[in-house]
Amino acid sequence: MPVLDNSKPDSLEPPKTISSSSQCNLCGSTEYDVLSKVGKGNEPLNTVICKKCGLVWSHPFPVDPFNYYQKHYRIRYKGTFTPKKKHIFRAARAAVGRFNLLKHLLKPRWRVLEVGSGGGEFLYLLNKLGYDAFGIEPNEGYAEYARSEYRLNIQTGFLQNTQFEENSFEMVTLWHVFEHMDNPADILKKIYSFLITGGLLVIEVPNVETICQSPNNTFHTAHLYNFNQSTLSRMAELAGFAVVEKAIPGDGGNIRQVFKKNGAGPREVQGEIDGNFERIKNIVTRRTTLKHYFSHYPYSRVLNKVRQWFSEKGASNRFTSGREILDHLMEKIDRNSLSQD
Repeated sequence: MPVLDNSKPDSLEPPKTISSSSQCNLCGSTEYDVLSKVGKGNEPLNTVICKKCGLVWSHPFPVDPFNYYQKHYRIRYKGTFTPKKKHIFRAARAAVGRFNLLKHLLKPRWRVLEVGSGGGEFLYLLNKLGYDAFGIEPNEGYAEYARSEYRLNIQTGFLQNTQFEENSFEMVTLWHVFEHMDNPADILKKIYSFLITGGLLVIEVPNVETICQSPNNTFHTAHLYNFNQSTLSRMAELAGFAVVEKAIPGDGGNIRQVFKKNGAGPREVQGEIDGNFERIKNIVTRRTTLKHYFSHYPYSRVLNKVRQWFSEKGASNRFTSGREILDHLMEKIDRNSLSQD
């Protein structure tokens, strides 16, 4: 594990561009096409798509991932080095929703690892409900906040540089983290090594096929890889996982999948996915700003953001700490429905 500097970043600007591989992280092909040259906010961002399997990635990477996520990411997207109460309230509501999605899978006293644990809201909830939860968070400010506010077992750093013994966890979760990884295929192999046989892996990522986002907001500096259901499933299968559940919740902006470690090791599965390149390119290139503003998505999103603002404003005025917010929202969990086996 590298020695981490606990000082705040001197600049809000992301580190300079570094190179990424021209070889597809899923199927190994070097045949790709340029899918887009702009990212969120019309920033220059070269995004390519593999012609063999449809995996989408930034080439070259627009940032140095380790420096960026350790020092700059939270400030650039949240405007703060440690979470504010409105961020805690938002993340706490998400944590309750995520737990409700997984409670039919979780068993009492399971050991759970959350990769990219942020301010610790999901881990706090799990620990309060009797699970043995551990987190890894690259951002120093958020990780330190979670440790001091909730007394959580969170390590500051990156999964790439962390070692666990075999059979360390029954479940690993990556909530909107996998798209930030510089080598997602290797990350899956690493997770496979320390999950128990039959252990579960939960991944939620943005959906590259979504039509609810503005075409100008599809690709982000912070999202190094972009997935649809096929590429996410295939990458996990190649690492030795079997798909348990698939979902595209809500407005279609995200993909959520649950995988099980099958115990037999990496599978001989073809990385290429017939027709996926054409499918994704057709969806992405047919989206236009005009079509977007003639749909209901931009207006429903504005209404949702207004509702969210009032909710978060009320929470900021009502509660004095992150712990109070989490304890209040945990009352919404039906504990009688939890597995006792």
